[in-house]
Amino acid sequence: MKAILDILARHKSGEPAGIVSVCSAHPDVIEATLRQTQLSGDGFALIEATSNQVNQDGGYTGMTPHDFCHFVYAIADRVGLPHNRIVLGGDHMGPNAWQALSASEAMAKAGAMIAAYIAAGFRKIHLDCSMSCADDPSLLPDAIVAERAAQLCAVAEAAYADVGGDAPVYVIGTEVPVPGGAHEDLATLSVTKPEAVAATIDIHKSVFRTAGLAHVWPRIIAIVVQPGVEFDHDKVVDYVPELAIALKQYIETDPQLVYEAHSTDYQKNTALASLVKDHFAILKVGPGVTFALREALWALASMENDMLGISHASQFKTVVLNVMKADNRHWRSYYNSQGERLDYDLQYSLSDRIRYYWPNATIEAAKATMFANLTANPPPLPLISQYMPSLYEAVRNGQLSVQPHHLVMAYIGRVLDGYQSACLPQRTKNHV
Repeated sequence: MKAILDILARHKSGEPAGIVSVCSAHPDVIEATLRQTQLSGDGFALIEATSNQVNQDGGYTGMTPHDFCHFVYAIADRVGLPHNRIVLGGDHMGPNAWQALSASEAMAKAGAMIAAYIAAGFRKIHLDCSMSCADDPSLLPDAIVAERAAQLCAVAEAAYADVGGDAPVYVIGTEVPVPGGAHEDLATLSVTKPEAVAATIDIHKSVFRTAGLAHVWPRIIAIVVQPGVEFDHDKVVDYVPELAIALKQYIETDPQLVYEAHSTDYQKNTALASLVKDHFAILKVGPGVTFALREALWALASMENDMLGISHASQFKTVVLNVMKADNRHWRSYYNSQGERLDYDLQYSLSDRIRYYWPNATIEAAKATMFANLTANPPPLPLISQYMPSLYEAVRNGQLSVQPHHLVMAYIGRVLDGYQSACLPQRTKNHV
């Protein structure tokens, strides 16, 4: 993991360098990420899968870690990006997907998952055992969280010893609220106290040493804390550097660790840059990029309707909403609304639960019809200006074609540009 370690070493030496971690299994998001990396001429793409998204049982994507690896590499081959410029990571690697089981059963499942991730080639692992299992108290003591993290780290190290290659790097700690966006309305968040960071580091270091994993500690690269950023259905809690001064100062005393910031979706570009400057040197983004994908697809659907009329168009948006209403398992714990308000939430909520439905075969077929219609009937400049104004200048100047896939790539690329500008300002932009 020399690429990751080199950037973090630059950061610890005083350079405001960082790493973008894209947490998504959508092929368009992954392609846009890899295209940005390919066009930059240097650097690497960090793509992470979550424990409930990809695991040995298939996760909600139906992919095992081995499947996901080949899925990403196939996209890289199409883009022309060498595999050695891709780092694969596992996010929230712990019993998260099996919390309904007893702790011993869930940890056995988590161990099998970790081993499968390492065997498939994933080399950045977030050890997160903060979630309670069926026979656990609602709030786990720090010592148990650390002991379980060490247990899974030992499994990862054993799997790495079997397959070889680059040694894995690890992230410890967890953020509050839960991954993927808050369920409830938010106003402000409490920033993690430096004493809590110190306690988390100290207990993990002690437990790792007791477990015979002291040699692994130099590969613990980051700790997840709450910098005061989050989003709910309609609001974004912005990063306020003044509230994180104590956090910033604390980690400067550690020669090795940086912070990993989760839930940075929808932050302003200036806030992203401030986060990196304040030692949140790994920025994770997920729903924010698939939200941009949805925006792009909705814009294309509106263009299609305006040009062809609803009766001749794919009715893409209607198809998506009907599929979501017929299967509420991915959004029922998030949205309690009904009628028109439910339609609004399903489409526009920042929690972006719609992202779970893109692989649906009915939705894929409607998307293919829409793209075919727009390829046969390219949207004119006035509709680009109306529905994708941020791309109008590039289209007008001949830098971007109106082929639907190109428009989607460019639209997602604009979000990724904000992250890359915050982490490595010299990197080439992707969208034009």
